[in-house]
Amino acid sequence: MVALESSLISHGLPYPENLRVAHAMEAAVREESAVPATIAILKGEPVVGLDEAQLEHLARSKGVRKCSRRDLAVVTGQGLDGATTVAGTLILAHQAGVRVFATGGIGGVHRGHPSDVSADLEELARTPLVVVCSGAKALLDLEATRERLETCGVPIVGYQTDDFPAFYSRRSGLAVDARADTPQEVVAIARSQADLGLTAALLVAVPVPAADELPREEAEAAIAQAVRQADEMDLHGAAVTPFLLARTAELTAGRSLQANWSLLINNARVAARIAQALVAP
Repeated sequence: MVALESSLISHGLPYPENLRVAHAMEAAVREESAVPATIAILKGEPVVGLDEAQLEHLARSKGVRKCSRRDLAVVTGQGLDGATTVAGTLILAHQAGVRVFATGGIGGVHRGHPSDVSADLEELARTPLVVVCSGAKALLDLEATRERLETCGVPIVGYQTDDFPAFYSRRSGLAVDARADTPQEVVAIARSQADLGLTAALLVAVPVPAADELPREEAEAAIAQAVRQADEMDLHGAAVTPFLLARTAELTAGRSLQANWSLLINNARVAARIAQALVAP
C-alpha cells in the first residue's frame, strides 16, 4: 500500500485539474501492482484510502482545513473535513500501518525567513515511513532544509542519483547520504533502520524525469523573481506559497507545472515498486 496526501487535491490546482492529478497518481500506483491510499479527514473521521465519491467531494469542496500535526485533533474533534499535509499524512499512515508514502516535495526552511520552518521536518524525524519525493519544494531554501534534515537524523537516499533533487530540476548541487539504484536497495536500508530501532523516516529523493526537467538556472531565476514580488507585496503565511507557485508557472510559461505533474506520477510509481519490494519474501 502507498499513502498519498490529500492536500495535493484541496490545496493544489483548481477543480477538475486537482482531481485529475489524484486519479493519475492512484493509477500509477495500481499499474505497479500496489494499492493507493489517499488520506484525509472527512466529517472528523480519518480515512485511509478515499473512494471515488470522497475524492470528488474533497476536490470540489472549498475551505477544507489543511492538516498538519497541530490540526488533527481540532479537525477530528470538531467533525470537520481536513486535507492532510506531508506531516499529517505521515501520522495517519503510520497509525494505519502503511509503510510507504509518495508525494511531490516536502516542506522545509523558507527562503529569506529561516525561522519559518515546515512541521514536515519534525514529523520526518519521528515517523518511520519510507517517503518518496523529489526533494524539498523548490520555493524553499534547499541548503538550509538539507542541513535541518541532517540535524533531525533523517537519512536521504538518492534514487538513481548522487545529488539531492531540486524539485523542478534534477540537481541542486547538494549531496545525498547514500545512493540506491533499485527498490530492493532502498528496502535493505529501511529494514536496517527498523532493526536499529531508529524512528526517523527514510527520505527517498527521486529526480524529476529528464524529459520534463526545468533547468536549474531557469527555475532559480523565476523563483527568485516571484519571491521578490511576494516580499514587495508583503505577503505572509498561507498566501505566500499559492502566489509563488502561480507566479513561477507564469514566468516559466507553464513548464514548472509540467515538471510538477511529471515528478508526482514518477514518484508514485517508484513508491509502488518500493512497497512491493517491502512485502516480497
